[in-house]
Amino acid sequence: MSAEKVVDLQFVAPQVVQIRMQDRTSKNTFSEALTEGLMGAFAQVERLPDCKVVVLTGYDNYFASGGTQEQLMNLSEGRGAFTDRAIYGLPLHCPVPVISAMQGHGIGGGFVLGMFADLVVLGRENIYTTNFMRYGFTPGMGATFILPQKLGLALATEMMLSANNYRGEELQQRGIPFPVVPRDRVLTHALELAQTLAEKPRVSLVAFKDHLSAPLRQALPATIAQEVEMHAVTFAQPEVRAKIATLFGA
Repeated sequence: MSAEKVVDLQFVAPQVVQIRMQDRTSKNTFSEALTEGLMGAFAQVERLPDCKVVVLTGYDNYFASGGTQEQLMNLSEGRGAFTDRAIYGLPLHCPVPVISAMQGHGIGGGFVLGMFADLVVLGRENIYTTNFMRYGFTPGMGATFILPQKLGLALATEMMLSANNYRGEELQQRGIPFPVVPRDRVLTHALELAQTLAEKPRVSLVAFKDHLSAPLRQALPATIAQEVEMHAVTFAQPEVRAKIATLFGA
């Protein structure tokens, strides 16, 4: 399936762009088509002077599902790094505010991608997990940087170390600082929020996002480098390769 079909970009309200990830074949894992589509969509946003805010969402019960099994096996065999296609930083580096409407499950790098947005809306019934350590390798995609920033150190550490699944409702009870609504209301809530932002002047939104994001953009590369170093050690373990082969998708 082409990148154009698996990632749809359209204006859904005046000055509000929706980017929908809809790779049904891969359940929104970071397939080549989804990766290319995301990179192309965010590049297109930069060329849209009428765009004031982006709503990033998925399809049905899937927001984003992280790396494919093939990608993880390649990493375990020392072929490439997650930095080869740095899609995790797309929301952070987008010039206008990005809202993650996480209407479906956010898994591994898919959950991390959503956390790089400026604003986040979660679904009560959905599963959110940073499941890297389930396979025995350390978190990547900037998880060790952005999750403590967005969730707080204690919860982020628990999520990454345990690799457990968390329902949105449970995260709400744990005090996360994001709206958590019924999953069939996530996109509506995000669009309502987007329309509120779109009432502001674009130049002010761009300037303020640049101001708020600057410390994150400056600090992220050092953490990414550390994550890549940890991957060089942890992915090389035979146990990790075995877990990827047997547990992926289970």
